[in-house]
Amino acid sequence: MSVSLKRSNNKVIAGVCGGIAERFGWDPALTRFGYLLLSILSIGFPGVLVYIVLWIVMPAR
Repeated sequence: MSVSLKRSNNKVIAGVCGGIAERFGWDPALTRFGYLLLSILSIGFPGVLVYIVLWIVMPAR
């Protein structure tokens, strides 16, 4: 059985980090924190851009 990557209903903004966490069996809060930390350490812009692209590309549940 193949599990595809989809946005989650467990969302704060768009469900992108929640969907990634559900796909890999991770804790959504830790996934969001890790993504936020990664975005801040990369001076913010690339993280925001990647999030917006994933928001557009990932299908909703």
